[in-house]
Amino acid sequence: MCYSGPKMTKRMGYRDWRCLALWWHHFFLLWITIDGQTRYSIPEELKRGSVVGNLAKDLGLGLSEIFDRKLRVASEAGEQYFSVDAGKGELVVNDRIDREALCGQSVNCVLPLQVVIEDPLQLFRVEVEIQDINDNAPRFPSNEITLEIAESTGLGVHFPLESAIDPDVGSNSLKSYTLSKDECFNIRIKEVSGGRKLPELILGKPLDRERKAVHKLLLTALDRGNPVRSGTTQVLIKVLDINDNLPAFEKPSYKVSVSEDAAEGALIIQTKATDVDDGQNGEIEYSFGARTSDTILSVFSIDHISGTVSLKGKLNFETTTNYELDVIAKDKGSPRMEGHCTVHVEVLDVNDNSPEIILTSHPKPVREDSPSGTVVALLNARDLDSGDNGKVTLQLPKGSPFSLKPSFSNNYALITTGPLDRERFSEYYIEITATDSGSPPLSSKKTIHVSITDVNDNPPVFTQPSYNVYLKENGVPGSILYSVSASDLDFGENAKISYSILDSKVQDVSVSSYVYINSDNGSIYSMHSFDYEKVKVFQIQVQAKDQGSPSLSSNATVHVFILDQNDNAPAVIYPSSAALGSLSHQRMPRSAKAGHLVTKVTAVDADSGHNAWISYRLAEATDASLFTVNLYTGEVRTKRAVSEQDDSSQRLLIEIKDDGEPVQSSTVTVSILLEDGLHEPILDLRQKSSEPSRKNGRITLYLIVSLASVSVLSLLTFLILAVKCIRNSRSSGSCCMRRSDCDDYKNPNRNLQIQLNTDGPIKYVEVLGGDMLSQSQSFRSCMSPMSEYSDFTLIKPSSTTDFKEVISVLDASLPDSTWTFESQQVSRTTDMCNDEMSSRADLSVF
Repeated sequence: MCYSGPKMTKRMGYRDWRCLALWWHHFFLLWITIDGQTRYSIPEELKRGSVVGNLAKDLGLGLSEIFDRKLRVASEAGEQYFSVDAGKGELVVNDRIDREALCGQSVNCVLPLQVVIEDPLQLFRVEVEIQDINDNAPRFPSNEITLEIAESTGLGVHFPLESAIDPDVGSNSLKSYTLSKDECFNIRIKEVSGGRKLPELILGKPLDRERKAVHKLLLTALDRGNPVRSGTTQVLIKVLDINDNLPAFEKPSYKVSVSEDAAEGALIIQTKATDVDDGQNGEIEYSFGARTSDTILSVFSIDHISGTVSLKGKLNFETTTNYELDVIAKDKGSPRMEGHCTVHVEVLDVNDNSPEIILTSHPKPVREDSPSGTVVALLNARDLDSGDNGKVTLQLPKGSPFSLKPSFSNNYALITTGPLDRERFSEYYIEITATDSGSPPLSSKKTIHVSITDVNDNPPVFTQPSYNVYLKENGVPGSILYSVSASDLDFGENAKISYSILDSKVQDVSVSSYVYINSDNGSIYSMHSFDYEKVKVFQIQVQAKDQGSPSLSSNATVHVFILDQNDNAPAVIYPSSAALGSLSHQRMPRSAKAGHLVTKVTAVDADSGHNAWISYRLAEATDASLFTVNLYTGEVRTKRAVSEQDDSSQRLLIEIKDDGEPVQSSTVTVSILLEDGLHEPILDLRQKSSEPSRKNGRITLYLIVSLASVSVLSLLTFLILAVKCIRNSRSSGSCCMRRSDCDDYKNPNRNLQIQLNTDGPIKYVEVLGGDMLSQSQSFRSCMSPMSEYSDFTLIKPSSTTDFKEVISVLDASLPDSTWTFESQQVSRTTDMCNDEMSSRADLSVF
């Protein structure tokens, strides 16, 4: 072997320049790619930092990718003999490489490396072939070999000598032996199985103990290297007196196969030798050769008398596959003669090693939207056994969204095979089972933990798609109306929800001026108090949005129904003068009889339901015995006929109250002047029809035409309402005129509402048309079973209805009939008006 350096230069100084050229020939690095693998060849004993090859270039990687993709090299041999120069991308020697320590006498010595890069995970296999250099000289087990040979030994007898050991292989291995010159002995090289060369000493001339009792020879072993290395040992031959027969074995060599799981004490083989001499010269003792290694002595034993070889220790096929035992048979003669034989023990493999799973790269968290085929981890399976016992198969549990993709040399990639859903499974514990093909098969398991990272793929979900909120009017501004809640199945920022109100209009005003929402908890607050008479119902579109990227959202509708409170007193609309705030003056003839209709007080209440039920009461009167006021209709009639003693000026204070809680009321003062011979200003229609008068005939004609017009208009209105209600009930399953729902608006999306209330003594129907948030028209019919007259009032309310704006009052007679809206739900029958065969209606238009 050629070395440069001061130490080796002194020792090898006599070598010529060819030695240096040969050294550079071995140092030259080659790499080839076979089946996707990169292979380099280097000599052993290179210095640390020596370049093996440009790994980055050979793998097609840029220098920046070495850092970015975290390139690293792992050796399957356990020791880290190589590393990567990150600045140059070169594979360099990291530690001393001794080929003999790594591969022993194996001809081929290859160090497999695994190169792992990330993002995405990739695995490359690199093989580095370690070439032998002639760095070991042949060496004999001992510096001296002693032989005792009887002088009577015949010519041509062979005496086996200890062979030299050269750890180098191939062209640097042991080549031959030489023997120093001796007149009696020659050397012969014998080749045995495995290519081993054994030196044998051959007796060429008879020995004469008296001439020379001791022969000293020098045995030299030479290798094939350039320069040649050698090793020597001294052979000391003592010439003995005659014991002229050697023990002879039945076979020169024995072969036996033993299972590696054989028990201690098991019989390996029975060797047998015979000696034809008699007496002690023919008695034989068996033993192992003097140079038998301690390893063999710890595993095998031999019976000195019988020659039986037994198992002393444990066999391990994975450590040693065969043994070669040197057995000696010696007689007890003088000199002692010995015979030799060789026992070849082949160790048979048994399936005693479970397969092993090794993670080449640890798994990283996987996004739940990762496509199929995404590499999760790299792993390797191996089994120390051989043959079928070392064939390993890997298996995953059924139903797992992962699979194993084979690579090369029992390397696998763990990949995804289906969609992942973190909301169902946020992590997986993948149990991989490795099973060999032995009999019986052995297996092992390894669990890999894979975390699934969240992706914003779930929008927030409200607890219900819509909410109904019932709120009393005149509430305190800033009070909470309702709290909506939504949840998100995602995690972290993707599950953080913020609430907002989408812009919409309430009576042409942005809903944000009415309410605001807490973006963190979804609580909705009022910004001011609500007035039922202005706003009865409105909608709030609430949006829940998460913090993901991109963010997802969902909406819910909050229906806010304002509940009426009795906050409006009844307003007088007739007599018109009273409605305008002044005293109402009425005239009445002194000839009036009992029951004479003096006037009628009409009032309305802006509230609804019970709060709008109105009753009339005579609070004060000049003569309480003369007049009475109908509780429900407000008609002022005489209780008796007028007498001459009655004052000509009568003053009535009429109180009007609603049915709310607390009760709201108002009063109207009516002044009545009693006159003689005065015609009645308001006549019963039945009297008008019997009094022929040109003036009255015109009024009657006008009334008939008006009544007909109003009747037709009313009929058309109710027909339209009935048709719309029927259509709405078919689509929604209920009618807005149901008696139990008459006080509330159950469907805020209807453009038309009919409210019927028959709970109290006053019967009335409200027909509301137009937008729910901005009522533009209202038709109210109030019927009282206590009166022979019915009031049909057309009202044009707004958010600020002024009931003092009276346009006209017209009396008309309404026929007694049965009105039905949504059969079996709303009806008015003649039973309510048995005493009202003739009725009069006052129609007021505002």
